[in-house]
Amino acid sequence: MKIDDLLKSPSEWVKADGPNSKIVMSSRVRLARNIRDHPFPGWAKKVERQKLLDVIQPVVEALPEMADHFGDSMDNISAIHKQVLVERHLISREHAAKNVGSGVVISDRETISVMVNEEDHLRMQAIKSGLQLKTIFKIIDRVDTELEEHLDFAFSPKLGYLTACPTNVGTGMRGSAMLHLPGMVLSDQINQVVQAVNKLGLAVRGLYGEGTEALGNVFQVSNQTTLGEKEMEVVERLNKVVLQIVEHEENARITLLEKKPKLVYDQIGRAYGILTNAHTVSSKEALNLLSLVRMGVDLEIFPAMARATVDEMFILSQPAHVQRAAARKLTAEERDILRAELIRTQLATIPKPDLSHRPRGDGGRAEPE
Repeated sequence: MKIDDLLKSPSEWVKADGPNSKIVMSSRVRLARNIRDHPFPGWAKKVERQKLLDVIQPVVEALPEMADHFGDSMDNISAIHKQVLVERHLISREHAAKNVGSGVVISDRETISVMVNEEDHLRMQAIKSGLQLKTIFKIIDRVDTELEEHLDFAFSPKLGYLTACPTNVGTGMRGSAMLHLPGMVLSDQINQVVQAVNKLGLAVRGLYGEGTEALGNVFQVSNQTTLGEKEMEVVERLNKVVLQIVEHEENARITLLEKKPKLVYDQIGRAYGILTNAHTVSSKEALNLLSLVRMGVDLEIFPAMARATVDEMFILSQPAHVQRAAARKLTAEERDILRAELIRTQLATIPKPDLSHRPRGDGGRAEPE
């Protein structure tokens, strides 16, 4: 499969059809593994990395889960395509900077992706829509087991799986959920929740992970501990915390509607108005405004069918996706113009906001005000 075939439609996890998908946009589990008696990629010479890539990549591509896949060396992938993969959360920003001696393999539905010679020899992940941490752990655990039948992973009976970064030693696992939390942001509760989650040994990061901003009111919650715990224990603890955050977000939205309905409607209406009329929009502004429209879908101000459209625009409005849509080199100003056009076109397919009813917290409708 060529990369353009892979990228011709949005990732499956963007469909917003998983459990709790109103708030949990996606769930992801990543495993870090290394090959015994070989230096980590950061210490290995280019020749050593290439040799390992030649060994590892064919094994990954032969997996049953990769029957239809895209796979290539990073030096064969264009800079735009690399950034598109980052925006789709299929590779890391660090891996996008790699060239000779590194590679990637991605399943046709983009549910599974494997980076070869990133920080570790293998970084494999599974990702799905909504809160499905247990499901995707089983998927990536099966992939891990199949790979271990052919590759000799670096493992210590005392410490567990050995990794380039000490914080990953043990299970080598990072589970994360990407959450849309505009209710807590608008009600100034987000900092309290972040602090509470940090005290539980979990990390809260921005849209693209460590060191990134929470654009579009999107936050990633993930485990920090990988040593001394079993994988399923970590998954269950993370799942429990995410469900608690979901409840807090739902309550925050209900409270906002009860105490500041005009503020909520004004924010959503303004966002819709700007996006449907603007002729230049930056990627940051687009995400923040789309976030409010997405909340409008959740509050039944827009029909439920609009959620898939809005979620697709979260990805398709990103810089590399806009650049790819143009099929030519764009300046930043040209990207902002094309982005505005793409969003206007997509939002034209959904009805205008209906503010005649106030939604109940349970998802039903109350009587007109």
